[in-house]
Amino acid sequence: MRTVVLPFYARLALLLLAIVLIFLILDEASGIFIPLVFGLLTGILLYPLNKLFETRLRLGRAAAAGLSVVLFIATMAAFIYFMALQVIGFSSDLPTLKQRFQQIFDNAQYWLSYRLHITTRQQTLYINNTINGALNSVAHSLSNVFLSLTSILLFMIFIFIYTFFILYHRKLLMRFVLHLFSVPYRDRVKEVITETKSMINSYVLGLLIEMLIVGVVNCSMFMIMGIQYAVLLGIMAAVLNIIPYLGIYTSIVITMLVTFANSTGSIALEAGAALFIVHLIDSNVLFPRIVGGRVKMNPFITILAVIVGEHLWGVPGMFLFIPLMGIVKLVCERVEGLEAWSILIGVDDEKKKLKPVPKK
Repeated sequence: MRTVVLPFYARLALLLLAIVLIFLILDEASGIFIPLVFGLLTGILLYPLNKLFETRLRLGRAAAAGLSVVLFIATMAAFIYFMALQVIGFSSDLPTLKQRFQQIFDNAQYWLSYRLHITTRQQTLYINNTINGALNSVAHSLSNVFLSLTSILLFMIFIFIYTFFILYHRKLLMRFVLHLFSVPYRDRVKEVITETKSMINSYVLGLLIEMLIVGVVNCSMFMIMGIQYAVLLGIMAAVLNIIPYLGIYTSIVITMLVTFANSTGSIALEAGAALFIVHLIDSNVLFPRIVGGRVKMNPFITILAVIVGEHLWGVPGMFLFIPLMGIVKLVCERVEGLEAWSILIGVDDEKKKLKPVPKK
């Protein structure tokens, strides 16, 4: 039977159409795919621990998967508990901070009245109108906040459920994926799956290493500067820093406000500037090399994946689309006609050779 080879423009049009359809499905079904992908990543991350329980402790598949998930939940709970202790210590000083903010507010009122000739009555009227508008907005959004908290809780529950079943049925899922392809391609598919597991583990490890480095640098820097709540602010900034764009500016504002309430405006500015410098070093050096390097993608594609992920799935997409793009790269390396895309996604290494694609 004669094989019909389509011209380049036709193959390109079909490829672009497939990409558009994939993006449309990912966007419309984001509520299904986001927890599922998180569960898949968590399952792959916990697979070595799960395998250890099965081989060393001789646990059954259900017990090993359940114990792995429970330990993961316990680790997250321990981190949340540590942060809660820091927040409790911070809340004990809230009356002092309130007095400090009141003093700052009074000084600001005096400055506006003296310099700009805006009377205290006018300032109070403007503030009251602003507060009333804000309270009305809050009142209208209380139900949305409750629904958001409920959605987050259900989101986490579904992630743990998906993680358990992915660990429990991993052999079934492997056979399913292999039988989607004909026999000559199954060894290649198995190789892609193995490399995907290694890549995802490296990606998650890279994120943890980046967060640890930034956290240590932030805490040490704040301690040297003599900033109060150095540990809380440093860890908070490190955690928020892994949220591109939004996280760093949120952490800078919070750090400057808290620091300004405990010291002077110049120290608050120094704290914000120092945090921004750490972010610049992290985003231009650490993140592309540690995280982007783990999935073997160039920094441009890494940033592009973050932007596309945020557009489709919001904040979760910023994390998920980097390993997903790494999986796309692994597949493109082994599919005939898609090798050029793997070159575009990958690192600039002329010595690296693509693995041969099996001929029909």
